[in-house]
Amino acid sequence: MNTSKYFIQALLVVVFSTLSFIVFKEFLPKKIFPESTVNSKNVVVDSLLLEAIAEEGTIKEKDTLSNTIIDFKVVNGIKFPDETFDEYQGNQYLVTFFEKLYQLETKKQGNVRIAYFGDSMTDGDLIVKDFRTYLQERFGGQGVGFVNITSESASSRSSLTHEFSGNWKTQSYLKVKNPSRAFGVNGHVFFANDTSNVAWVKYKATKTKFATELHRPTLFYGSSSNKSGKVFCNASDTIGKKLVPNNILNTLTLTDANLKSLKVNFSKADSIPFYGVNFDDGKGIHVDNFSNRGNSGLPLGTFDKSIMKAFHAKLDYDLIVLQYGANVLNYGTLDYTWYEKRMTKVVQHLKECFPGVSILIISTADKSSKYDLEMKTDSAVIPLNKAQKRYAIKSESSFVNLYSLMGGDGSMVQWVEAVPAKANKDYTHFNHRGAKEVANIIYSQINQGYETYKNLRKKRKPPVSVKKEAVIIKNDSIHEE
Repeated sequence: MNTSKYFIQALLVVVFSTLSFIVFKEFLPKKIFPESTVNSKNVVVDSLLLEAIAEEGTIKEKDTLSNTIIDFKVVNGIKFPDETFDEYQGNQYLVTFFEKLYQLETKKQGNVRIAYFGDSMTDGDLIVKDFRTYLQERFGGQGVGFVNITSESASSRSSLTHEFSGNWKTQSYLKVKNPSRAFGVNGHVFFANDTSNVAWVKYKATKTKFATELHRPTLFYGSSSNKSGKVFCNASDTIGKKLVPNNILNTLTLTDANLKSLKVNFSKADSIPFYGVNFDDGKGIHVDNFSNRGNSGLPLGTFDKSIMKAFHAKLDYDLIVLQYGANVLNYGTLDYTWYEKRMTKVVQHLKECFPGVSILIISTADKSSKYDLEMKTDSAVIPLNKAQKRYAIKSESSFVNLYSLMGGDGSMVQWVEAVPAKANKDYTHFNHRGAKEVANIIYSQINQGYETYKNLRKKRKPPVSVKKEAVIIKNDSIHEE
């Protein structure tokens, strides 16, 4: 065998292939491969996103906001300075929320509640856990807030140990269009329909600051014709508490005590829709984490108004935070007009579901993809960021430009390569260290807006006639004394 001949042939093939790649390189797509395989657990795409892309993905509209000065209207004698599109924060739309904070800080009156909706970026209470801690450290409050019956991220949650039996039937607004019962504020509904085996859920407090106990656990459940259902709490409860599913939304205080752990067994509870358990001390600030892997934010527009108003009557939300984007970046489009239009409608729907609530939009974070064998900011990040800012302005919502505040172009690479690292090698998701920094970024902007509000409040002109109760502080209907 002439080995030298085969060697020369092989060498010529390699040389030819290399030269061909160099010549035709400019004609190849710049974006080649992602740095790593995406965790399949986080790849759950809501059907509404796919439908929106199919229906409106090619529709373009003229941008009328980029060169516009946003002039705010006076609210309660308060007017924040006008803003440009590039620097937009929209703190004007948080005036009522800031007033609640002011009453809480100065008079120790009332309580403030925040619903934090997100995707896999907030999975396992990431970001939200630290955001909650920052707020409770300043304004008071104990407890982790509202927790689902079951959760896909239970094993990764550090602010609470969460276990449950495997016989729960779960319906999610990401996967089911027509649920057998209306979805709860968490976008889920749970059923204990296994009559042969006891369905149960167990919660245990951790060493997380301000959440070292389970404060006054309250069960949330819906309506049903089943009047035989009971729940048994821990091993000491041999009598049980009767479930009375008469209203569209019902609550049951499982115990008035603060516990280290709680196990709830559900007996003869088939066909009763369950939503979750709330843990809070009824004072200060509470933040509920409603994260769903794969969520684009569009499913929020499917909320049933009646049951959302029932949740609002119980929980009394003051602020809704929307943090989405990671799942909207994956479709190769650079025109997000369709998303802007859909999310504007979603925010309006949320305001109808939760009357009087303020809205805060958090933009997509930086995400890196491979271009010419180098990790760079994905080309879709900035277009999506601008679309998110536009729908924030159109829907009269506040806005946190997370992309800009974390460092802008190329920042995700820096966060991944930091020592110690602040983001994962998928160049999309933050680790615990990075999540804490992101939480601080969000909290800091809110706090800066609040401090500005207090200064504006001092300077505002007094009204012609002042009512005795200028600000109505609602009692927590869950924990009425």
